[in-house]
Amino acid sequence: MQSLWFAFREGLSDKNPLQLCFLSRHIKCLIIFNLCLGLLFLSGFFHIKNKTYIILKSHEELPVTSTPCHAKTNVMFLKIHKTASSTVLNIMFRFAERYNLTVALPADQLFHLGYPKTFKAHFVEEFEVIGQNYNIMCNHLRFNPSEVRKVMAANTFYFSILRNPIPLLESSYIYYKNSVPAFRLSKDVNEYLASPLKYYHQADYKQNIYARNIMWFDFGYDNNAEDDKKYIQAVLKEIEQNFHLILIADYFDESMILLKHTLCWDLDDVVYFKLNSRSQDTVQTLTPESKERIKAWCSLDWKLYLHFNQSFWRRIEETIGLKLLEKEVNRLRMRQKELMEICLLEQEGVGRNHIKNKALQPFQSGAANILGYNLNQNLDNRTLRNCQRMAMPELQYMSYLYAVQHPHKKRKQLGFPLLWTSF
Repeated sequence: MQSLWFAFREGLSDKNPLQLCFLSRHIKCLIIFNLCLGLLFLSGFFHIKNKTYIILKSHEELPVTSTPCHAKTNVMFLKIHKTASSTVLNIMFRFAERYNLTVALPADQLFHLGYPKTFKAHFVEEFEVIGQNYNIMCNHLRFNPSEVRKVMAANTFYFSILRNPIPLLESSYIYYKNSVPAFRLSKDVNEYLASPLKYYHQADYKQNIYARNIMWFDFGYDNNAEDDKKYIQAVLKEIEQNFHLILIADYFDESMILLKHTLCWDLDDVVYFKLNSRSQDTVQTLTPESKERIKAWCSLDWKLYLHFNQSFWRRIEETIGLKLLEKEVNRLRMRQKELMEICLLEQEGVGRNHIKNKALQPFQSGAANILGYNLNQNLDNRTLRNCQRMAMPELQYMSYLYAVQHPHKKRKQLGFPLLWTSF
């Protein structure tokens, strides 16, 4: 019996096992033959199964998880100025409504969480009552980790988003043209960058925070600090310790897919309409010299961006893979296009003078023409509410959530009409 198995497995005999059976005329031989076939089949099955698993994993065709995936519902988003963060805030608000979560909203008539002051827990409405039981925090604040942790649960997921400082500064210039002294005194962005210290005065640093290293400032650091290598490395390390994920606005769709995977959210949780964007006719063209000057003038932001741009793509390669990322980005864009066809009259943003429902009029600032949306007519009630949520400017959405969460408080005075007054 043993010699028959070795002959079958190693192929040492010039006769096949069935012939050996007849030759040996051993009645148990057929039983052994069947056992051998069974063992060979099982061996091949496990071998093939193992190879298939390796192929799927190496090509990133399917995510392989050892534990069930549960959506994270305790999330803090640091909303950085001029980094597509208004669109992310809308995503966060919609997610909060879907799961009936409690949002840490600005107290009283504040529109930001104390910004530009360094954040304190009492900037949150009813913090003294609710305590460390908020699920979502996403309004503008200047990050202060010890105070934020007083508001958010211990298992909170922290993330933020950065943008290339070159287009960011040009966007800031237009958006804050009338309110920032350094911008107001210069003719255009190229003139400002040709000699920024001519317009940027240290005495006005509180009013000029948008004019230099705004991302560095929003993370809670000194935007006028010296460009010292040791200092920068210490700050980058601290940000990595405080935040689980940093996204990149220049790759917004890719960022939303990474966010979806990391938080275990659905595709519709991260689908979006672009908010707080401006018309192209208000974009100023930067000269090549100005672009290089931004890297030097905003060197803290530039090094912050370079560092986390690298870690962003490294995170994608380690968790999703570029092949699956491309597929999911295409799915996201297809879903976005589908929802725009359902919801939007023009299927794109329109200028402030063409927004028919003034309740959907976004806040206008500086020399920018902030775009908004017109919704399709004759939508059923459920579809209308979903479309309204996706097109809702941040101030109106924040005011609505405030009224829902704090019905006995005085409503925030925004100075323009609101939707959902009878929601």
